[in-house]
Amino acid sequence: MKLIVATIKPFKLEDVREALTEIGVRGMMVTEIKGFGAQSGHTEIYRGAEYAVNFVPKIKLEVAVSASMADQVIETIAKTARTGKIGDGKIFVLDIGQAMRVRTGETNEDAL
Repeated sequence: MKLIVATIKPFKLEDVREALTEIGVRGMMVTEIKGFGAQSGHTEIYRGAEYAVNFVPKIKLEVAVSASMADQVIETIAKTARTGKIGDGKIFVLDIGQAMRVRTGETNEDAL
Protein backbone atom coordinates (compact mmCIF):
# COMPACT_ATOMS: atom_id res chain seq x y z
CA MET A 1 0.00 0.00 0.00
CA LYS A 2 1.15 3.52 -0.76
CA LEU A 3 0.22 6.96 0.54
CA ILE A 4 0.51 9.55 -2.20
CA VAL A 5 0.80 13.11 -0.94
CA ALA A 6 0.53 15.81 -3.60
CA THR A 7 0.55 19.59 -3.43
CA ILE A 8 -1.26 21.29 -6.29
CA LYS A 9 -2.65 24.67 -7.27
CA PRO A 10 -6.12 25.25 -5.79
CA PHE A 11 -7.89 25.79 -9.11
CA LYS A 12 -6.75 22.32 -10.28
CA LEU A 13 -8.44 20.43 -7.43
CA GLU A 14 -11.70 19.59 -9.19
CA ASP A 15 -9.94 18.46 -12.37
CA VAL A 16 -7.63 16.19 -10.37
CA ARG A 17 -10.52 14.79 -8.31
CA GLU A 18 -12.49 13.94 -11.47
CA ALA A 19 -9.47 12.32 -13.13
CA LEU A 20 -8.71 10.20 -10.05
CA THR A 21 -12.35 9.13 -9.76
CA GLU A 22 -12.28 8.01 -13.41
CA ILE A 23 -9.32 5.67 -12.77
CA GLY A 24 -11.00 4.11 -9.73
CA VAL A 25 -9.72 6.07 -6.72
CA ARG A 26 -12.49 5.81 -4.13
CA GLY A 27 -11.41 8.42 -1.61
CA MET A 28 -8.95 11.13 -0.75
CA MET A 29 -8.21 13.69 1.92
CA VAL A 30 -7.88 17.36 0.95
CA THR A 31 -6.30 20.12 3.04
CA GLU A 32 -5.88 23.80 2.25
CA ILE A 33 -2.27 24.72 2.97
CA LYS A 34 0.20 27.53 2.40
CA GLY A 35 3.77 27.03 1.32
CA PHE A 36 6.52 27.97 -1.06
CA GLY A 37 9.07 26.25 -3.20
CA ALA A 38 11.16 27.51 -6.07
CA GLN A 39 8.99 30.60 -6.50
CA SER A 40 9.81 31.75 -2.92
CA GLY A 41 6.65 33.84 -2.74
CA HIS A 42 6.10 37.08 -4.60
CA THR A 43 5.20 40.74 -4.07
CA GLU A 44 1.77 42.25 -4.55
CA ILE A 45 0.38 45.77 -4.41
CA TYR A 46 -2.68 46.32 -2.24
CA ARG A 47 -4.18 49.82 -1.90
CA GLY A 48 -0.98 51.36 -3.17
CA ALA A 49 1.32 49.54 -0.75
CA GLU A 50 3.65 46.78 -1.87
CA TYR A 51 3.98 43.77 0.39
CA ALA A 52 5.60 40.35 0.22
CA VAL A 53 3.52 37.20 -0.01
CA ASN A 54 5.91 34.60 1.41
CA PHE A 55 3.47 31.69 1.43
CA VAL A 56 1.35 30.74 -1.56
CA PRO A 57 -2.04 29.00 -1.17
CA LYS A 58 -1.91 25.33 -2.18
CA ILE A 59 -4.01 22.19 -1.85
CA LYS A 60 -2.60 19.02 -0.27
CA LEU A 61 -4.10 15.74 -1.46
CA GLU A 62 -3.56 12.50 0.39
CA VAL A 63 -4.55 9.33 -1.43
CA ALA A 64 -4.05 5.80 -0.07
CA VAL A 65 -3.92 3.16 -2.81
CA SER A 66 -2.66 -0.35 -3.44
CA ALA A 67 0.96 -0.51 -4.56
CA SER A 68 -0.12 -1.78 -7.98
CA MET A 69 -2.19 1.36 -8.57
CA ALA A 70 0.35 3.92 -7.30
CA ASP A 71 2.10 4.64 -10.62
CA GLN A 72 -1.20 5.25 -12.39
CA VAL A 73 -2.36 7.64 -9.63
CA ILE A 74 0.95 9.55 -9.70
CA GLU A 75 0.81 9.87 -13.48
CA THR A 76 -2.83 11.03 -13.38
CA ILE A 77 -2.15 13.69 -10.74
CA ALA A 78 0.95 14.95 -12.55
CA LYS A 79 -0.77 15.12 -15.94
CA THR A 80 -3.95 16.76 -14.63
CA ALA A 81 -2.33 19.27 -12.23
CA ARG A 82 0.39 20.42 -14.64
CA THR A 83 0.11 23.97 -15.99
CA GLY A 84 3.72 24.24 -17.12
CA LYS A 85 4.31 27.23 -14.86
CA ILE A 86 6.28 27.53 -11.66
CA GLY A 87 4.40 26.35 -8.57
CA ASP A 88 2.61 23.34 -10.09
CA GLY A 89 3.46 21.35 -6.96
CA LYS A 90 5.12 18.16 -5.80
CA ILE A 91 4.17 14.50 -5.34
CA PHE A 92 5.57 12.33 -2.54
CA VAL A 93 5.03 8.58 -2.20
CA LEU A 94 5.20 6.87 1.20
CA ASP A 95 4.82 3.23 2.20
CA ILE A 96 1.86 2.38 4.42
CA GLY A 97 2.63 -0.26 7.04
CA GLN A 98 -0.95 -0.85 8.13
CA ALA A 99 -4.43 0.53 7.47
CA MET A 100 -7.77 -0.05 9.21
CA ARG A 101 -11.31 1.02 8.41
CA VAL A 102 -12.75 2.10 11.74
CA ARG A 103 -16.38 1.30 10.95
CA THR A 104 -15.91 -2.32 9.85
CA GLY A 105 -12.52 -3.29 11.24
CA GLU A 106 -11.28 -4.22 7.76
CA THR A 107 -7.51 -4.00 7.50
CA ASN A 108 -4.85 -3.17 4.95
CA GLU A 109 -5.96 -3.30 1.28
CA ASP A 110 -9.53 -4.23 2.30
CA ALA A 111 -9.66 -0.97 4.27
CA LEU A 112 -8.80 1.13 1.23
